[in-house]
Amino acid sequence: MPSIEIKRDRPRIDQLLARYQAAIGDDFPGYRNHVYRTTTYAMHFLNNAAEYEPIVETAFAYHDIGLWTDRELAYLEPSETLALADNETYGWGLDPDLLRGAIHWHHKIFPYRGAHQRVIEACRKADWIDASKGLVKKGISEGAIAEVEAAFPNLGFHDSLLRLAKDYGGSTLIGGIRVTRGIVKW
Repeated sequence: MPSIEIKRDRPRIDQLLARYQAAIGDDFPGYRNHVYRTTTYAMHFLNNAAEYEPIVETAFAYHDIGLWTDRELAYLEPSETLALADNETYGWGLDPDLLRGAIHWHHKIFPYRGAHQRVIEACRKADWIDASKGLVKKGISEGAIAEVEAAFPNLGFHDSLLRLAKDYGGSTLIGGIRVTRGIVKW
């Protein structure tokens, strides 16, 4: 019996990402798996409550997408803007404040307090687990993290982030500093 529920098929994520596959290019398989991993962790924190699935899946499909669509290291705002525009254009009916918050605060270092705290905090913790490659566990066991990583392999996702930092910032160091200044929230 797995220690964490793993859904290998998430049609909403695949449909959302399909619109941006060309923009994401060769990084698409790695980003898709990152979205699946983070969604799995966040849903675990939310006790896999189906009512949260559409917002979590959508937030994670868009949370880093500005890296590719806007070619921007400070990608939170472009990612939020795109998610909110698509929410309105396609009539998904997702709470725009919650969607924006889940994207905006996903790199927050300290726990999020405020409106929609339960979902935003689940997303924040989920992204820290994956961004750290499981070094930061946020209460999820090593075994569960290993199960999720086995189900959705990295496929070079973290390497693509380093490459993009260098490509957009001129060097890995300068790009890394610009990314950190642009996306990390206290």
